[in-house]
Amino acid sequence: MREKEIKAVSGWPVSFLAGAAIIGSTTQLVRTAAQPDVDTWMILAMVLVLLLSSASVFGLTVVNPNQAQVVQLFGVYKGTIRQQGFWWVNPLTSRRRVSLRVRNFESNHLKVNDHDGNPIEIAAVVVWRVVDTAEAIFQVNDYENFLHVQSESAVRVLATTYPYDAHEEGQIALRISAAEVAHKLRAEIQERLSQAGIEVIEARISHLAYAPEIASAMLRRQQANAIIAARKLIVEGAVSMVEMALDQLSARHVVELDEERKAAMVSNLLVVLCGDRDPQPVVNAGTLYQ
Repeated sequence: MREKEIKAVSGWPVSFLAGAAIIGSTTQLVRTAAQPDVDTWMILAMVLVLLLSSASVFGLTVVNPNQAQVVQLFGVYKGTIRQQGFWWVNPLTSRRRVSLRVRNFESNHLKVNDHDGNPIEIAAVVVWRVVDTAEAIFQVNDYENFLHVQSESAVRVLATTYPYDAHEEGQIALRISAAEVAHKLRAEIQERLSQAGIEVIEARISHLAYAPEIASAMLRRQQANAIIAARKLIVEGAVSMVEMALDQLSARHVVELDEERKAAMVSNLLVVLCGDRDPQPVVNAGTLYQ
């Protein structure tokens, strides 16, 4: 079922005519009833006019900005009024308001296992709006509850698809690949909500953490990985600096070193460059070999 927009009659002339008819029929009814010779047909006519004009008032409806009204007549979908204003429709129809405003929903903190099997806590924020009122009302029982359930289901699927942390270069992970994960999450939720007339504008992870029972162990693992990466960078830089020092000493003929003295110099430079503490200088007062 797809939405179809209908044009309603302006409510201002209808309300004016209905009010005038109610006042006129009521006045005429009182006058007729007060006469000595009661005109039964006139009374019946005025009562009929009063009932019809009073019933027409129930067809008046107001459509606010970014709001729509789904119109049904005896269970049959007649259309949707999207244009804001004061309108009149068939009084026998039922009308249901649907908000077209942009809304957001934040899921609960879900405890799931990531791609590596580690228990994590994850939650997401979904920004959405209704784009097809007929589908939102008639295709699902409660479109807001449907959105909540399907969004949390999509978050669970996403969490099991990717690891929390990347273990290889270029690998997509929940913690570091925010843009890719958000795009995947939005597509996953939109696919589930396509039949409910809902457009997902944005979906992003709002909470991500290891489960409390493994949080401390994973923190130590992250710290160890950071230390290893830092040490690797320090060693690479130190080797480059030692190589540059040896090349420049040799190119400028500052001093001629045999292989044993080169090895000692390399060892001393690596200790200085890779050490955690500032080195303590020692002055050699003897010769190069003493």
